Amino acid sequence: MIRKFFAFDFILFFTVLLLVGFGIVALWSVFFYGDNINNVIFIRHLIYASIGIGIFVLFGLIDYNIFRAYSTFLYFFSVGLLIATLVFGTTLRGTSGWIDLGFASFQPVEIVKVFMIIFLAHFISKKRGELGEITTIVVSFGLVSVVGFLILMQPDFGSALVVFGIWFGMIFVSGLKKRYLLSFVLIGVVFSVVAWSFFVPYQRARIVNFLNPELDPQGSGYNVLQSMIAVGNGGMVGQGFGYGSQSQLSFLPEKHTDFIFATIAESVGFLGTLVLFGLFGVIFTRFYFIARHSRDAFGYFLVVGVMVLFFIHFTVNIGMNIGVMPVTGIPLPLISYGGSSLLSVLITCGIVMSVYLRREVTMKNYVESY
Repeated sequence: MIRKFFAFDFILFFTVLLLVGFGIVALWSVFFYGDNINNVIFIRHLIYASIGIGIFVLFGLIDYNIFRAYSTFLYFFSVGLLIATLVFGTTLRGTSGWIDLGFASFQPVEIVKVFMIIFLAHFISKKRGELGEITTIVVSFGLVSVVGFLILMQPDFGSALVVFGIWFGMIFVSGLKKRYLLSFVLIGVVFSVVAWSFFVPYQRARIVNFLNPELDPQGSGYNVLQSMIAVGNGGMVGQGFGYGSQSQLSFLPEKHTDFIFATIAESVGFLGTLVLFGLFGVIFTRFYFIARHSRDAFGYFLVVGVMVLFFIHFTVNIGMNIGVMPVTGIPLPLISYGGSSLLSVLITCGIVMSVYLRREVTMKNYVESY
């Protein structure tokens, strides 16, 4: 085990740690200045981060191939977990997607995203040769739609978007013929129309006011406007941690979760956010390298799924912080407060590390597996 640990991709390992540390510093700046002191949230995040890093290492040491045997079980477990959430879940911020554990609240959809990556990686890598391309695509979409529908029932459009995005990304790199792309675009349009009927009023208002937040500056457009002001306040070098007016004077809502990027941008400015972007760039570069050098198709699709998960979370979260995407409640990976999200993302990083440890030095087996 010790020898395997020292064989880790330490570029990826330390970049993940730096991003987790970035989030810790941002939360510290929010909750330890002025009237915002909240030791409970900060200490909880430290606990989540500590446990998560341990899980990151543990999953990196475990052979990722062990998940093959449990992929089908994980799918049906995900469906059961989402149904249980609809029946027994508690409502937070308009979404009944939480289960109260007494000492903390758990958001099942976050771990479901991980389970879906594992299930789809095994399903696509195994079934495309047995069922053929078209059948694999249709069946996998049907299975993902069941999960997506249950997530929409919460309602949680952002997480449903992530699950369908993971499916599309993995199908896209599986050798999908270009003539099928139009069909998937049309399916996406139909899905969006159907999803609109599941939205509660505040979610519809978010999308309408995304196009013009000034339509309701004191209501549904307030969050985005305050976030954009916070980002602009950062200027070139930022106001400094603990000194941003928007985050410290509580003008910025959800400054530790959905809008933590605005908090960071106000604190460290444009140059600081470039550092943050650079760290995520390293993450994506290492994911790409590991996917290219994976031992088999299963490992390849696992890494692709994780890469898509990170990309959607990163793009949508920052997009809604700067007003170019509607607010969907998607956290910034490794940065935002939230135990369910942080632990799940660190599990995916561990799985990618496991693929790295068992990679092929040459591309021979990679080519033969395709």
